[in-house]
Amino acid sequence: MAEPISTAGASAFFKIYGMAIVVILSTALIALVVMMIRMPKNPQEWAVGLICTVVSSITGGSFFIMKFGLHEWVNNVWGVLALGGFFFACGLPGWFIVRVTANFINQREGKNIVEVVKELKKEIKGE
Repeated sequence: MAEPISTAGASAFFKIYGMAIVVILSTALIALVVMMIRMPKNPQEWAVGLICTVVSSITGGSFFIMKFGLHEWVNNVWGVLALGGFFFACGLPGWFIVRVTANFINQREGKNIVEVVKELKKEIKGE
């Protein structure tokens, strides 16, 4: 006969570490997918892409779990795996947003802030 306290402790241990493994694995996989889709040109771009993908994956996945109250899925192995899908899916937009922003900044290098704001206003108006 198992003790209720140690059984509960083991269950909590596996829930916490199981979820941590799923988050780490899904975050690593999305970073790998992003890097394979668009290979970085240099180590700096690789590091920026990796950091942005990981941060986007963890924060975006956590946001969706909190927003839609999906905490109860942690009680089931299949629910934990499904939550990993949220972490995976949330990694791609982070890399894309950083990439677009970096390209935008690089194209306007040497311009002052007033010129950039005027250009943005023209783009928004459709001129």
